[in-house]
Amino acid sequence: MTVSGHRVEQAARRTAEDLPGVSHGYPFTEGLDVYKVAGKVFLIVTEDPAERIVTVKVDPDHGRALQRSHESVGPGRYLDKRHWLSIAAGPGVTTDLVENLVAGSYALVVERVPRRDRPDDAREAIDRHISD
Repeated sequence: MTVSGHRVEQAARRTAEDLPGVSHGYPFTEGLDVYKVAGKVFLIVTEDPAERIVTVKVDPDHGRALQRSHESVGPGRYLDKRHWLSIAAGPGVTTDLVENLVAGSYALVVERVPRRDRPDDAREAIDRHISD
């Protein structure tokens, strides 16, 4: 079932906050809630009621496929258009999709962090949130 922009944001925040080692704040501007793991950004929630979007890191091929299949999924705002996607409410955007994208974004970032700096239970948390 398609969800509202508010629900997209809620699902993204809830998923991010459930992952280990996550911090968030407003390092860029007060309207962008930025979520990080090991100091690296993996989620941005835009707090503009007129433009409720979340932005996540993705594998470029997966990102292109999602953009082709969902009209409300587009290149990442404010970031590299190849490696980031922005998701708004729209046909086919579900809480499951948002949760999977946030957990996948976290996983992509954690993979690039040296093992000594990774949260201990990151792998288990990722597996818990990404459905097949």
